Amino acid sequence: MEFESLKAAIGFAIEKKKEAADFYDMVSKEEALSGSKEMFKEFAQEERKHQAMLEKLETEGIDKSVAEYKLKWIPDMKRSDYVADPEYKKGMGYNELLMIAMKREEKALKLYNDFLDKAEGEDAKKLFKVLCQEEAKHKLSLETMYDDYMAKMGD
Repeated sequence: MEFESLKAAIGFAIEKKKEAADFYDMVSKEEALSGSKEMFKEFAQEERKHQAMLEKLETEGIDKSVAEYKLKWIPDMKRSDYVADPEYKKGMGYNELLMIAMKREEKALKLYNDFLDKAEGEDAKKLFKVLCQEEAKHKLSLETMYDDYMAKMGD
């Protein structure tokens, strides 16, 4: 995906964050399992936090919390890398909900890595590194939940 400017890339990323937060909010309202509801509410809040970081970069430059953010390596279990994109359906199984969320985080991580590769300026690079790490943490968390759930189910 090519963008004419960093501003266009950030605008696209903001829209993706809004879309992700709306999706997680919708799922949290439709799902019966209270654990699923809370998990998806938390993901929606995280997406809105990332959206705010992007909006602030667009208008004011890098936020102090981003500038001071400590980067560290997050392992990738790659569970979602080997499955097709499942489509959300109300009432689907917990493992399927986790897989949808993993795929979403996988795509977001790829997007931010692509933006990082093309970013100019240290502020933009730092922000995209932070967003990459945040998405990698989400993906790892979901993959761990998925593995734990599947182990309990005997798989």
